[in-house]
Amino acid sequence: MPPELATSPLFVAAIASGAAGAVLLLAGLAALVRLRPLRFAIRSLLGLLLLALGALTATISAGMIGYRALTREDVAARIAVKPAGPQRFTAVFRFPDGKETTYELAGDEIYVDARILKWHPYANMIGLHTAYELDRVAGRYHDIADERAAPRTVHVLSRSKPVDLYGLCRRYTFLAPVIDAEYGSATFVSVRRPAEFELRVSTTGLLIREAKKEDQSTADKRR
Repeated sequence: MPPELATSPLFVAAIASGAAGAVLLLAGLAALVRLRPLRFAIRSLLGLLLLALGALTATISAGMIGYRALTREDVAARIAVKPAGPQRFTAVFRFPDGKETTYELAGDEIYVDARILKWHPYANMIGLHTAYELDRVAGRYHDIADERAAPRTVHVLSRSKPVDLYGLCRRYTFLAPVIDAEYGSATFVSVRRPAEFELRVSTTGLLIREAKKEDQSTADKRR
């Protein structure tokens, strides 16, 4: 079990709900043995309801692995780009958790997209807030002809997870009551020279800003 799943308040609530449901089902069976059909029916229905609620909560909790809660504007990654030849460049991603990954890309621009989940306000009461997950990075060409014929480079940024919540949202309707919107957002910027950018996620989607000089100096010292 992933550590972030075991410590998730939502997953703990799912376990508690499932445990309470199991206890009620056992109590219902005990009532049936004692020939008390009304208590059996009430306890069994409540138990099944709590088990279903626990299963739904556990599914959502597992699906949220890899997503980060979105505030007004978050720095999702710092990207250092460097041309490596005609329509070729490298991109070094440095994530807030300290992870660093280098990608070799073909094109004139760096392109990044993400998945964003927005929950209904009442879902916020159980700890579900607008969240995002970076999905992929690719090279992008200025010219459409190049885009169609030149080499394409695409790399995955998202993490593997036990439940693909984004896929569930598209295939099933049982999550509709709590999900306000689920959508993709993308941004791109030209790579003409060595530079460092901040990849940010705001309430309106992804954006890329060139890092300020003092921020670049701080990053250089860290390296």
